[in-house]
Amino acid sequence: MAIVETKNLSKIYHLGTNKVYALNNVNLSIQEGEFVAIIGASGSGKTSLLNLIGALDTPTEGEILVKGFKLSSLSQNEQTIFRRRNIGFVFQNFNLIPVLNVYENIILPLKLDGRSVDHDYVELLLENLKLKDKMYQLPNTLSGGQQQRVAIARALITRPAIILADEPTGNLDSKTGTEVISLMKFLSIKFHQTLMIVTHNEEIAQMSDRIIRIEDGKIC
Repeated sequence: MAIVETKNLSKIYHLGTNKVYALNNVNLSIQEGEFVAIIGASGSGKTSLLNLIGALDTPTEGEILVKGFKLSSLSQNEQTIFRRRNIGFVFQNFNLIPVLNVYENIILPLKLDGRSVDHDYVELLLENLKLKDKMYQLPNTLSGGQQQRVAIARALITRPAIILADEPTGNLDSKTGTEVISLMKFLSIKFHQTLMIVTHNEEIAQMSDRIIRIEDGKIC
């Protein structure tokens, strides 16, 4: 089953009379449970693709389907709810709330959605991510790798269909980065989730099931 499909997807910016294609006619299908790495140079369009799939931006042309739902058929409010319930995000800069402890950061998406907390599932995530002894610490007391593991737990807490990670190792040293990707891969298998990672790191990309290369807004 395809979790993500893009059909003739383009993102175009107008600079005066010139058209600049961030993405140019991208057709893509990603299957349930697949771990896909999107790789390309800076400015190639890989982050634009992730933002469109995650409904953080809207395409100029084409369609995006996530779990069979056309994102263009949803209102802005419906897209927000759909995103919150079906898509987990992991960013390069962690984006943790500094005044909330580890536990509070992890459960925040559930609170925003008015959902109850499955404490057994939280405990399972904390255990798998080796954060159990850090549960009540604030983000600024954690290492970069620990903060990224909190961000991963927060992305997983809603049990989304797909995890989108934009350069998740960008602020980590190579050893910690490899450990984080290995952990994300293990958890995606354990919890039957699809994983898409944007990276410019060839070694990180080689850990995926499939590599998709983008150059000048096109899939190579």
